[in-house]
Amino acid sequence: MYMNRVIVQVPMSKTLKEEALAAAELQGFSSLQEAIRVMLSKFARRELAVQIGYPEERLSPRAERRYAKIIQDIKSGKEKTVSFDNTKDMMAYLHSL
Repeated sequence: MYMNRVIVQVPMSKTLKEEALAAAELQGFSSLQEAIRVMLSKFARRELAVQIGYPEERLSPRAERRYAKIIQDIKSGKEKTVSFDNTKDMMAYLHSL
């Protein structure tokens, strides 16, 4: 079976290529080309989404403990919360403080 094939050239630094190859090999790919083919195949079938942005921010362990306690206090009823049916009522409450 004859396959139409094309070659895609992607200029990049030697360092990037070496780092990407090392990462591909750690994931079990035999080559960087194989990793790219798999990713492009999944991308074309809409099985791979790409999101560009900053990594998720993480709280410090101290802050995580603090917020876990606040959540626990709210669930146990120790910490009182206020809820509103609409923005107008919420804003009136906030302005009354």
